[in-house]
Amino acid sequence: MTETSQPAPRPTEASPGVLRRACGWWFGVALWKRILGALVLGAILGFVWGEDATSIAWIGELFVRLIRMLVIPLVFLTIASGVAALADPKRLGSIGVKTLGMYVFTTALAVMTGLIVATLIAPGAGASFAGAVPRAVAEPQDTARMFMEIVPDNPIGAMANGSTLSVIFFAVLVGAGVIAAGKEAEPVRNLLAGGAEVMLRIVGFVMETAPFGVFALIAVVMGTTGPASFLAVLKLGLCVVVGSAIVTLVIHGGIVVRLLAWLPPLPFFRGIADAIMVGFSTSSSSATLPVAIRVAERNLGVSPPVASTVLPLGATIGMDGAAMYVAMLTLFAAQAFGVDLSLADYLVIAGTTTIVAMGVAPVPSGSLFVLAAVLHAIGITPEQTAIVVGFVLPFDRILDMIRTIPNVTSDLSIATAVARWEKEMDVREYLSADDE
Repeated sequence: MTETSQPAPRPTEASPGVLRRACGWWFGVALWKRILGALVLGAILGFVWGEDATSIAWIGELFVRLIRMLVIPLVFLTIASGVAALADPKRLGSIGVKTLGMYVFTTALAVMTGLIVATLIAPGAGASFAGAVPRAVAEPQDTARMFMEIVPDNPIGAMANGSTLSVIFFAVLVGAGVIAAGKEAEPVRNLLAGGAEVMLRIVGFVMETAPFGVFALIAVVMGTTGPASFLAVLKLGLCVVVGSAIVTLVIHGGIVVRLLAWLPPLPFFRGIADAIMVGFSTSSSSATLPVAIRVAERNLGVSPPVASTVLPLGATIGMDGAAMYVAMLTLFAAQAFGVDLSLADYLVIAGTTTIVAMGVAPVPSGSLFVLAAVLHAIGITPEQTAIVVGFVLPFDRILDMIRTIPNVTSDLSIATAVARWEKEMDVREYLSADDE
């Protein structure tokens, strides 16, 4: 009796071992590979399941809410602690000037890329707007008012409303105040640094749910939109894919990382793979910000002061993908309506797009909200603009996913370059991304 009763507990003893091995295998795979696998499986499921895939939309929505939950506290704590850690206010000015200059530079190059690609492919030639439902586009915000509202009436209210630029402004002041207070503010400096580190740890926890969130998000997009509907805007989609590849690989990887930061591009792209996947699946630069800060510090070796200064600003004004897309849509509209453009018109499009792109909201389809300002500059009427938006909007989610990638790589490449110039970068940590 005793001998036969001893083996009974073995199944229950073996199951924890199986679970541990399964968990060990799962967490042993690089996160970006798990996200990529989830993206592929989600696309297949959505294609097969069709519109019924919306039944798992709540998983993707929950993931996006988790990410968005972290954005404002992370922005405040990382910027305030980063500025406080600089100790010298002149360093903040140096980083800020270089960052703004680089964003204007890459945005202008992205606009030029959009104009060249759209001119060569001519997506609007022969386009038919039959069946397109006109969609009104809100007037873009007055530029002077936008700058005025950077200074918040109530910092806590700005945080509650998700006003990122206002939060950045207040966080910079807090960090500068810590520097000015000197040794007496050391406890505040330590508190901010500890808070920023805690937030990055929470980002790590949330990112472990990314494969499941990405799986659901892609399944829903593929199930509701499907590849067949994409054929209606195939030429415009081809423009977006080609343009995004050029901006990401040539401008960000080749010019910014290789020529300006003097670093090999391959470790850069391997190190930021997590951020690219999240940006692609959520179509939001803002939602990608917590992940971007994490990969910049952990994978690229960018110091917290630079990462916390450059990336939150970039999530708001660094819209290379959006700038490229607005330029393409402008030529698309001109070609479709038979508007002949002169060299002066091209210069107007380039200048206007470069400026208004920095005001694009870092949310899905944010580019469409500034399109009216650029189209108006070349004589496209509000009624025609509404038709163009109505034609593009049903397919815009897929296009938005693609063009969010250069938005993300823009922020991270500029953070890398600025960190390199400021000697605020661990190059060995950057190169170690090649080993993953």
